[in-house]
Amino acid sequence: MPRMNDTSRRRRFADAAREERPDLALLCLLVGMEADPGLDETGIDEAQIELDRLAGQLPFSPGGPEEWAAALARLLGERHDFRGGAAEYRRLESSLLHEVLRRRRGLPILLSVVWMEVARRAGAPVYGVGLPGRFVVGFGDPYGSHVLADPFDGGRPLSSEDAAMLVSGTTGTPLSPSMLTPAGPLDIVLRILNNIRAWASARPERTDVRLWAVELSLLLPAHPARLRYERARLLVERGDFLTGARELEDYAEVVAAVEPDAAETVRREARAARAMLN
Repeated sequence: MPRMNDTSRRRRFADAAREERPDLALLCLLVGMEADPGLDETGIDEAQIELDRLAGQLPFSPGGPEEWAAALARLLGERHDFRGGAAEYRRLESSLLHEVLRRRRGLPILLSVVWMEVARRAGAPVYGVGLPGRFVVGFGDPYGSHVLADPFDGGRPLSSEDAAMLVSGTTGTPLSPSMLTPAGPLDIVLRILNNIRAWASARPERTDVRLWAVELSLLLPAHPARLRYERARLLVERGDFLTGARELEDYAEVVAAVEPDAAETVRREARAARAMLN
């Protein structure tokens, strides 16, 4: 099956992000399409089928939150050996759902997506929890009886003390109730794209990856306005001086009312970009 062109892929991603109930797996796979020229519609279908297949291996309604968490850990963490490791932070593939399904390795948030999508298909009360520095999954009622599990560690159950240690080890601050709020599909996708941007930012030769990650983020219904500035600067860095300068000027107009000094700095950047055309 032929691969969609850039415009079609972006339109499909934007449309999927605006569905009443966004399909998290589909959005993650559309992110993968940007990164992997070999991923086509057939590959997306195969990834969805693999999630269905894994869900079919779970026992029917095993019980309460603890039993669901244990069943997922046995299936995904033990039987299929989904887990993470330090090396995953150095791989772009660790942020791509189709590659995580193939390799059984990934970043915490992508492994959590696998846990959530498999569990959801089996009828589990599951949700994602975006702790600072570590994405995990919850089973049960997030505002009542629930348990947390860490897919990066094979589905290890997390006590309140364990979660607090994860947070304090990353931020040096205590765990707060707000950190345990369920993450919505679009929040998860934005966090995945932020991870990809961070990966590319550490590799100056991969401005191509950073650019598409920014552009997909801008297609989400809610995103940081400063991403427009990042995109403009990337365009200039990649040699598209005219478009970059124009977008810098547009961004300056947006921030001028609240940050006039910052707006003037951006306008100077735009003038410098235009001067590169001479």
